[in-house]
Amino acid sequence: MKALVVRGGWAGHSPVEATDSFLPFLRSSGFAVDVSDSLDVYDDRLGTYDLVLQCWSDGVLTDDQFACLEAAVRGGTGLAGWHGGLVDAFRHSRGYLQLVGGQFVAHPGDFVDHRVEITSTHPIVEGIEGFELRTEQYWVLTDGLNDVHATTTFAAASPWHAQLTVPAVWTRRWGAGRVFACTIGHQPADLDLPPVRLLIERGLLWATRH
Repeated sequence: MKALVVRGGWAGHSPVEATDSFLPFLRSSGFAVDVSDSLDVYDDRLGTYDLVLQCWSDGVLTDDQFACLEAAVRGGTGLAGWHGGLVDAFRHSRGYLQLVGGQFVAHPGDFVDHRVEITSTHPIVEGIEGFELRTEQYWVLTDGLNDVHATTTFAAASPWHAQLTVPAVWTRRWGAGRVFACTIGHQPADLDLPPVRLLIERGLLWATRH
């Protein structure tokens, strides 16, 4: 199996440190891993990979780069990532937002105590119970084609008048490909939390070409 790790964009999400922490897992799981610090790798070669792990917050994806990414996923290459590296990337690209199935909007209150609830019996979250954490709580917009496996709830506060529950972990099918998204992971310490680490590792394997 071949995996491509693409990392960069806004440095505040520690793309190098965060992705480095998953390289041993990928290699021990049987992947030959390539790492790119440039979006130039989003070209016709993408379809040769079984998994793309993306950690690239903000940034601009050209139309040609998106076309290569979309074609690769549609053909069976898995796409996976967490937090801003996947769901706050390439906001200008409507096609990319549709591919991923969700977009970051806000994290009210900056770092806050909140809870993540497990809402499915999918293998990615099997045996994991709801958990508490203190970090950015992502308010995301998503669509109904996602299979949601965990959620987080925002308390009612001005200016919104009622509590709001949004997805925190979801999967998505795209042609022959699979997409895995986790909104947790602002800082490397978030990724070291046992339930977060476990569900992301499982998510990477689930997204891999089948």
